[in-house]
Amino acid sequence: MPHRIPPGPHGRPPIEDLRALQIGPHAFLQRAAAQYGDVLRYPLGPLPVYMVSHPHGVKQILQDNARNYSKDTFQYNLLGTITGNGLLTSDGDLWRRQRRLTQPAFHRQRIVGFGALMTDAAQTMLARWATYAVAGRPIDIAAEMMHVALQIVGKALFSVEIGDQADALARATLTVLDQIVFRAKTLGMIPAWLPTPGNLRARRALGVLERAVWETIRGRRSAPASPPAGGAAGDLLAMLMNARDDETGQGMSDQQLRDELMTMLIAGHETVASALAWTWYLLSAAPEAEARLHAEVDRVLGGRIPTAQDLPELSYAALIFDEALRLYPPAWIITRKALADDEIGGYRIPAGALVVASPYVTQRDARFWENPDAFDPQRFSAERSQGRPRFAYYPFGGGPRLCIGAGFAAVEAGLIIAAVAQRYSLRLASGHPVGVEPSVTLRPKHGLLMTLAPRN
Repeated sequence: MPHRIPPGPHGRPPIEDLRALQIGPHAFLQRAAAQYGDVLRYPLGPLPVYMVSHPHGVKQILQDNARNYSKDTFQYNLLGTITGNGLLTSDGDLWRRQRRLTQPAFHRQRIVGFGALMTDAAQTMLARWATYAVAGRPIDIAAEMMHVALQIVGKALFSVEIGDQADALARATLTVLDQIVFRAKTLGMIPAWLPTPGNLRARRALGVLERAVWETIRGRRSAPASPPAGGAAGDLLAMLMNARDDETGQGMSDQQLRDELMTMLIAGHETVASALAWTWYLLSAAPEAEARLHAEVDRVLGGRIPTAQDLPELSYAALIFDEALRLYPPAWIITRKALADDEIGGYRIPAGALVVASPYVTQRDARFWENPDAFDPQRFSAERSQGRPRFAYYPFGGGPRLCIGAGFAAVEAGLIIAAVAQRYSLRLASGHPVGVEPSVTLRPKHGLLMTLAPRN
């Protein structure tokens, strides 16, 4: 085993580095990788942090030697205070069991079956937009994407009509996630039990989410023979309630159900909503790409509402979403703890080390992406993708921990993009500031006020 120590700053981090890390950690990581290389060691906190940015090193962490890298890190432990031991944060045998039980709910055919629910939610949103378009009033597209994504999660996964609750649940989600980021930035120095204003807001918000989840579970337990209309017998909750472990024959406890539903409620809408918001921002500044999208939508759909069966023909819409995920990956940072010594790129990664990989950094690396900061959906065409390392692009992670909802997000995004592009051309409102908020996901810091120009 080599004993080479990766490059990086020595001693305590400079004050300016700490300030930059607080303000813009995504940009800080990008600069650090440019300065120190594909594997670096940074003295932060009680233990040094090891950052890996080359696709080959990322592949080793997430795929080739994945069992050596645990999710027992500050990042996921903080998330676990909300989601419990759901798929996002659990590890080891528990995670493997839960993954086996949950996987059938995300089979491709089952996801396609949710297509009508997704398009219904999109059409309801578009109908609400009509008054804004007529009045020429801008609308916050980031908030709208959160709203529609929550409607879809509630109906498609749990057969629950969220309706007027969507805005309250969206606000609650952002509140608890923002408090997690605050605790991460302050290295947990302010304990969660302390009644600070931020902690109190987060507790109230978590209560909103908890009530929604527990009411769903108890409602289904009390009337298992009379599921709500819309296919509840085949939704995620029903499948998890009926699932049995092949080895033990045991099902999930209500607490396990709660943890998985809380995970899906939060991760199943906030991530795709952020990516869709950035999609409309990027398209608003790329008229040629927008025109090509409009032409594809008009040709494929001919004026009718899109369906999941149309998605193979809506190939450019898929490339647009891929490119938005490249530039603004919602899960912009991934952390792991090394369980045993490892070697990456010729450098020793010691047991117990905190290891960081960032899709934001790797997906903007000029070695793998020509003109990396430009919005260019065609870079994902088959011809231009040849020879690109697999882990040069990993917005949904990779290996055995690949996000179970990646296929769901692709179908949902494709249908929403097609439905909106069919009706409107979106433009950023004059003077509206655009910034990146590196919270648990990368989201627009000030929202995204945009005007709606009807296409016909």
